[in-house]
Amino acid sequence: MIEFNNTIVVIPARMASVRLPGKPLADIHGIPMIVHVWKRAVEANVFKVLVAAAENEIADVIRSHGGDALATDPALRSGSDRVAAALKLRDPQGNFTAVINLQGDLPTIDPLAIQRCLAGLTNETVDIATIAARIEIDADLQNPNVVKAIAPLGEGREVAYARDFVRTVGPEHDAPFWRHINVYAFRREALDRFASLPVSTREALRKLEQMRALDNDMRMAVVRVDSVPLGVSAPADLEAARMMLRKKS
Repeated sequence: MIEFNNTIVVIPARMASVRLPGKPLADIHGIPMIVHVWKRAVEANVFKVLVAAAENEIADVIRSHGGDALATDPALRSGSDRVAAALKLRDPQGNFTAVINLQGDLPTIDPLAIQRCLAGLTNETVDIATIAARIEIDADLQNPNVVKAIAPLGEGREVAYARDFVRTVGPEHDAPFWRHINVYAFRREALDRFASLPVSTREALRKLEQMRALDNDMRMAVVRVDSVPLGVSAPADLEAARMMLRKKS
C-alpha cells in the first residue's frame, strides 16, 4: 500500500540545455517554468514537494514562491541521480519510502497523472513505475524524439511491465504503441540502487536513463494515462506551453 504521507515528489532541474539554455527560468506569463511544474506537483496532493536544482538561482526562485528547494552537484548524470542526491541531503533517515521523479520541463502535466504514476507501485513486486499514453498520430510514431514504451497495455489493461523503451519501432514490436512520459515513481530502496549503478550500455547508446533499470533487472511498471503533457525542450515548445497555459488561466 502506497501512503501519500510517505511520498515525496522531487523535481530535478538544471540550467544547461543545448536547445533552450536556462529553460527552468523561462518566463511563462510572468512565472518561471520551474514554478509552474512545482505548482502542478503541489496540486497532485502528494505529501511533500522538493526541487533538486543544479544551480542556486533555480533554488532561490522556488523559495521565493514559497517552495522547498536545494542545490545539488551540476555534474550528476541524470535526473534520477539528481533526485537521489537531493534525498541523501534532505532525508538521510529514509523517512520517505516512495519518491516521484517529475522532470522540470513539464509545466502542463495533469496532476492526476502524477498520482497515476505513484499508483503503479501498488504491486509490491514493482521497483519503479512510469506512465505512457497511446500514440494516435503517425508522425509521433515515426519521430525518434518520441520515446516509445514497449509494454502489453491495451483497452482492458491499465498497467503492465515494461519490456523495452525505444526511439524507433520495428517489425518485432506490436501495436498499439505507447508514448513514454518522463515521470517515475521509485521505491526508495530502488532509487538508491539505481543511483549506485554505472551507466549501462543501452542507456548510453539510446540516451535513455530508464534503460539502466531494465539492464539491471529492475522491475518497471508502465501505467496508462489519457494525455501527454508538453515537454519543453526548444523555443517552439516554450511558445506552445505559453499558449496552453494561457487557455487554462
